[in-house]
Amino acid sequence: MAPVRLPVPGVHDQGSNDMKQRLAFRLNGKPVTIQDDGTRTLLWALRTDFGLTGTKYGCGEGVCGSCTVGVDGKAVRSCVTPLTAVQGKEVTTIEGLERDGRLHPLQQAFLDHGALQCGYCTPGMVMNAWALLGARPTPTREQIVAAMEENLCRCGAHPRILAAIEAAAKKGGAA
Repeated sequence: MAPVRLPVPGVHDQGSNDMKQRLAFRLNGKPVTIQDDGTRTLLWALRTDFGLTGTKYGCGEGVCGSCTVGVDGKAVRSCVTPLTAVQGKEVTTIEGLERDGRLHPLQQAFLDHGALQCGYCTPGMVMNAWALLGARPTPTREQIVAAMEENLCRCGAHPRILAAIEAAAKKGGAA
């Protein structure tokens, strides 16, 4: 896979606004709009325009999974997703899982099982698992392992991550 050129966060073309288009989508359940010239990725819009810093920059090539968010319920690597690709869609970030100050059951399971160490990969892990449980509410351990294989944890928390996902699934963790 060829490396993707990422824009520098916070630096925008100062040229004509004629090239920019108004994009509308739902972000964590709320309608939002943003102007974009088609060069930015979803990751940088989330972090810089919307202040949602739970989504992390890892490799910038869609390989590590740190930047995973939900788009229409599917796990998507936001570092390689053009902002224009979410027009009219529902984007869910780690911040959008909690409700009324209560953690989502999957977030709670990660906490209960110590399924993190440094925590950098955790939002991407949770969002990938959230998409898995949304598509397959009662996955087998083998299905969980296969689904999580491409999300990297450099601290070695994978056994606890798998246990957390299994526990969340048993409690209806996709809710």
